[in-house]
Amino acid sequence: MSALFNFQSLLLVILLLICTCTYVRALFPSLIDRNKTGFLGLFFMSARIGERLSPYVSLACLIMAGAMLIQ
Repeated sequence: MSALFNFQSLLLVILLLICTCTYVRALFPSLIDRNKTGFLGLFFMSARIGERLSPYVSLACLIMAGAMLIQ
């Protein structure tokens, strides 16, 4: 089944996108910051979410990991 049709997989993809963009922005800020608009702006916005809501994103990652272990 595709990740778009399974809600848990969709949440996992979104969390991984947020975490990856935040990590890449910490290492190479110019790579993410130069694309603030358009389709590639999605990565900039994901990095912003990861920076500003990091405790909630970490908690969501831990909950998702627990759900994956239980399943």
